[in-house]
Amino acid sequence: MLRAVMVVGLMLMLLVAAVFGPRLLKTVEPDAATGAKSECDLDSGPCSWADLDGKWHVALKRLTDQDAEYELIVTAAEAPDRLLAVLQGESMYMGEYPVPLRRQGDGRYVARFSAPLCTTGADMRWRLNLQQGQSSIDTAPFHMEFQAHTL
Repeated sequence: MLRAVMVVGLMLMLLVAAVFGPRLLKTVEPDAATGAKSECDLDSGPCSWADLDGKWHVALKRLTDQDAEYELIVTAAEAPDRLLAVLQGESMYMGEYPVPLRRQGDGRYVARFSAPLCTTGADMRWRLNLQQGQSSIDTAPFHMEFQAHTL
């Protein structure tokens, strides 16, 4: 009887180890576990990355404190015909705001815009997504974000 209980217990232990063991032994980075991208804070400085088409560089410069007015500069190795930045509320969903970028030459695009602010507060966190026409450019290994606020 004792031998039968030990055999059944051993088999259960092996089954549990086979099911849960790989999950416990695997080292997973926090972002890889959820599948989410990390973020690049445009308030801290420009965001850069490389893809198959070349290098990308995105910089955001605050122009005025009163109206949360910004200048967005995007440099792309292979310059698309139409480039669009889309603002999407991160701290609160307030819709999506397209910001058309003007081509300056040499793969450089520039846009000036005022970031919308919520009427209940003076701070708003925005995610910036790039699009080529209607197609999303999602080759960046991170989400680009910035904090819009009035002083």
